Amino acid sequence: MPAATLTSTPLPTQSTAARQIPLDLPYAPVTKRPLPAGRPPEWYVTHNRRLKAMRLAIALLDSGIYVPNQARDEVIRRTADLIGVHAPSARTCHMVRALLRYTR
Repeated sequence: MPAATLTSTPLPTQSTAARQIPLDLPYAPVTKRPLPAGRPPEWYVTHNRRLKAMRLAIALLDSGIYVPNQARDEVIRRTADLIGVHAPSARTCHMVRALLRYTR
C-alpha cells in the first residue's frame, strides 16, 4: 500500500481561542521583593512595565487568547481589571501583544 493512503485526515479539534475560558480565581499575586537600589528611574519604570505585561500575557493565555490580534486594548484592560492590576497604558498593551507574538 502506498504511504499516502495510510495517512488519515486529522480529527477536527475545538479551539479554545474561539471561546473564553474563565480564569482560576482567586488570583494570588507573587510576593513582591524590593528592587535593587542605584538604578536610573527609567529602569524601574521599564522593569515594572515588563512585569505587568508578563502577568497580563499569562492571564490572557490562561483565558484562551493566544494570538495578538485577539488582544485588543479593551480586552487587555478588562483582563487587568479581572486579575486586580491597574489598567495598562497603550504602551504596555503593545508590549503584551509582543509577548503573545513571541510565545510561538
